This record gives sequence, structure tokens and C-alpha cells, in this order.
Amino acid sequence: MTIKLKENERLDELQRNGYRIIQNPEKFCFGMDAVLLTGFAHAKETDVLLDLGTGTGIIPILMEAKYHCAHLTGLEIQPESADMAARSVELNGLSHKIDIVVGDIKEADIRFKSASFDCITCNPPYMIGQHGLTNPEAPKAIARHEVLCTLEDVVAQTAKLLKPGGKFFLVHRPFRLAEIMTTLTKYKLEPKRMQLVYPYIDKEPNMVLIEAVRGGKSRMTVEKPLIVFQEPGVYMPEICDVYGY
Repeated sequence: MTIKLKENERLDELQRNGYRIIQNPEKFCFGMDAVLLTGFAHAKETDVLLDLGTGTGIIPILMEAKYHCAHLTGLEIQPESADMAARSVELNGLSHKIDIVVGDIKEADIRFKSASFDCITCNPPYMIGQHGLTNPEAPKAIARHEVLCTLEDVVAQTAKLLKPGGKFFLVHRPFRLAEIMTTLTKYKLEPKRMQLVYPYIDKEPNMVLIEAVRGGKSRMTVEKPLIVFQEPGVYMPEICDVYGY
């Protein structure tokens, strides 16, 4: 299938099932964090999945490729990003399995039924507030800073939309780890797995991957560290596996 690209858009290969994704570098492109989240997450073929703040749809497309979920939905507030995501879904022949919905995370419980998802994923804005922003309405600012939604908004909506025993997969920054844990437990989403991601073995971690279960019992596994680079420009084997190289 051919899809007409708009100005500044490009097609990128995803190394999975021949899938491709439409992106616009002038707006925002997915990063390693989204890809690592799909490697850390796990789902069954019977699962119904929701991705909050889906951007250009990278997470639901990769989750379908890796886990063949029954149905996946991406919720995105920015119409331009949602349009790229919807066209990528169509391009990959996935319109029967993936829906892209334009809407606000803070109102997700109005759009979707309570306790209707087996899995929820989210790669949310990491930075607090508008510190250092020159244009808070720019697509990259909205993706990176808590301009339109906060961590608590994401967690509160997840708690409403997950089935009891459902799983929430989140990627975030370690400097907010204490806040993440207290917010999750506040909304009865029990942290069950955590993995820190290090750019190099001798550097501080710059990402954290978390799995939480709605109504789960208190017990968490901390997995071995995930190291990204052996040396500049050379991925560790685990990273190559996640990317499908």
C-alpha cells in the first residue's frame, strides 16, 4: 500500500514484520525510550491494549508486531501526530487491529469504558512544568514537558481504565522515581517490576522502565541493568534484540 507523505514527512523502517512509520522531524520523532518500553512490556494475544499519548503510533504498532494483541488503541491529543499515526496504521495494513483516537489523556475515562483494558502503556512527558520553554504549544514541548498532562493525570486515568489485575507499563526518568512510586501506589497500581537503563556501564541511568499491576500485592522485582552502548555508536546485544537488528 502507498500512502502520500505530507511536507517534511518521512518513512522509517521498524525492523519488525516489514512495518514502517510516518514521522516528521520538524514536529517529533519517537526515541529509544518508546522502543525499550515495548521490549520491557509483555502482552498476550488475547489482550486489549491502550497507549496513552501515542504520538505517531510507535508503541501500538510495535506491540502488535511483538505480541499480536487482540486489539490496540492509541490516544493522542495532537491532531497532526494522530493523523501520522493513523496513516502509518493504514500503511501497515493494521486498520482492523489498531485504532488511533484524538483526545485528551485527562478525559480518557469519558471516551473509554472503565476497566476495559488488559494492558496500558505510556511514554509520558518527563519534564515538570514549563521551565525553559519558549513555546509551550510546540509539538516537541508538549511531548517532552508536562504542559497538557501530568504524571498523576496519567496514573489516575490508568487506574480507572485497567481491568483488575491489568498491567501498566511506563518509561520515565530516574530523577522522578520516588514520585512515580508514591503516585502509583496512591492509585492502587502496585509496582511489580523495574529496570534501570544506562547509556554506558560507567554512567548514571537515564531511563527507568516500570510494570505495575492494578490491585497487585506488594512485591517488586528489580531486573538487571540494561546497558545501551558498548562504545559510542555500538549497541549492546540486548539493545539489538529489542530493535530487531
